[in-house]
Amino acid sequence: MSIRDTSATDRIIEKRVSKKKLAILAGIGALVLILLVWLLPGALRLFSAGSSVSASRLQIATVERGSFVRDIAADGRVVAAVSPTLYANAAGAVTLDVHAGDKVKQGQVLAVIASPELTNKLAQEQNNGDAMQVAYQQAKIDANQQRSKLQEAFENAKIDEQSAARDLKRYQEAFNKGAVSQLDVDRHQDALEKAQILLRHAQSNLGMDDSSLNLEIQAKKLAYERQTLLVADLKRQVDDLNVRSPVNGQVGQLFIAQTATVPKDAKLLTVVDLSALEVQVNVPESFARDLAPGMPAVISGNGQDWKGAVSAISPEVVNGEVVARVRFEGRKPEQLRQNQRLSVRIVLDKRDNVLTVARGSFVDESGGRYAYVVRDGIAYKTPVTLGPSSIDKVEILQGLKAGDKVVISGTSNFNGAAKVAISD
Repeated sequence: MSIRDTSATDRIIEKRVSKKKLAILAGIGALVLILLVWLLPGALRLFSAGSSVSASRLQIATVERGSFVRDIAADGRVVAAVSPTLYANAAGAVTLDVHAGDKVKQGQVLAVIASPELTNKLAQEQNNGDAMQVAYQQAKIDANQQRSKLQEAFENAKIDEQSAARDLKRYQEAFNKGAVSQLDVDRHQDALEKAQILLRHAQSNLGMDDSSLNLEIQAKKLAYERQTLLVADLKRQVDDLNVRSPVNGQVGQLFIAQTATVPKDAKLLTVVDLSALEVQVNVPESFARDLAPGMPAVISGNGQDWKGAVSAISPEVVNGEVVARVRFEGRKPEQLRQNQRLSVRIVLDKRDNVLTVARGSFVDESGGRYAYVVRDGIAYKTPVTLGPSSIDKVEILQGLKAGDKVVISGTSNFNGAAKVAISD
């Protein structure tokens, strides 16, 4: 007996698919397709690039056209433009009348040097000067007396010559009348000639001796004047034993102790003129060649800014730096101290309509020969020519245009690749 199955009663049930589920599946497929289309160019760029770098590790800047200010920023310290050092003009014991930090006025006595040797020398030379003055006056008196004697001799000789001439005239008239002999006439003729000779000699002596007397007086006068100058110089040296301040200011450093005995030309102290301050800065050698006196500068400190200008540049390079000084212009700062630290910004150049980009490490990493320009997520190695650089910008001479995106830092990881993909 056979067993009947249920095949006669079975029926095929159709599987129904939900429309909602179909819609969800269709949406997911569309999103996957869109995602593939969106990622495909990036994937293609990634495969075409030599390497890939995360954007978070890079710094990107935009090339701009505008004004370009080339400047130097450095820290400086306040120094006195006038800070004279005072020296001992003679050996001796020094008595200080001031202390370091004391305010002083011009001409005020700061120290006194005791120098008996210089004081005694002044007294001796003053005595010599008085003696030479007496000798000079005596020479003038002697000359006047000698001149009077010569003048007297000349006048006597002149009178004798006139008397001899009259006697000769009378004897000549008497000879013509036969009253005297020719011998008497000849004798008076000889007397006249002798008187004339004496007159000429007296006149000559008067002129010659007068010149000689004038020379002697002049010699005495010059000797006296020379001694007067010597005494005046010694008086100046003795007066300089009172060491005076050459400026209004403040006592700086003391180089000696109180009542110390010092040699000639020893340093005693310094005086700082606080009304004429400058800022001394150390400028890198690479910028120093562009510095010039008169360049404008901005000095900052104590929450204030002051206008300044470069006043001096050292011709010597020390440890790769050049020392420059910046003076204050216009309103003078107040309450600044010697060696106080200030910030200085020196403007080297200022131009308009210049193509620039923010300064970054790419300048040094590439040697200024190329830069990486970012387009569509790819950094392309692009040859460039860079110009002068400032604190925050560098001038672009060739290779870039305004609006270009340039990787300015972090290019050391590019390893010189021609293309580098930048991932988010």
